[in-house]
Amino acid sequence: MAKRSTERHQAHLEQPDQQTDFAVRKKLESIRSTEPAETVATDLDRLIHERMRLGIVSALAVNQSLSFNDLKQLMKTTDGNLSVHARKLEEADYIECTKYFEGRLPKTEYRLTEKGRKALERYLNHMEALIQAMRER
Repeated sequence: MAKRSTERHQAHLEQPDQQTDFAVRKKLESIRSTEPAETVATDLDRLIHERMRLGIVSALAVNQSLSFNDLKQLMKTTDGNLSVHARKLEEADYIECTKYFEGRLPKTEYRLTEKGRKALERYLNHMEALIQAMRER
């Protein structure tokens, strides 16, 4: 049974459907070629690949929005570290930041944008393709 599932997955990789992003198809083709996987790995979205930013984007992908303090607790990081990484994601339009006051207390809330969601999906597809290529060796 597991073999059939693997065969279906392999067939899917060999014939991506029309909804598959062109960049992912291109990466899959390059992984299937004789090019070493290490070379293909350098094509990863470096903005998301960094651990803290991947954590932020992943947390926002499964939540409608998160406050600065919620993200800080989830990521177990400092205010400054979270601010720097969140700003890089915001500059790339991967996340959206909303600042407001609740009474006299300033609040900051983050949300994943559509561009950020697509970038995460491409990143995950690329990682899955790399993992598959390494398992086939």
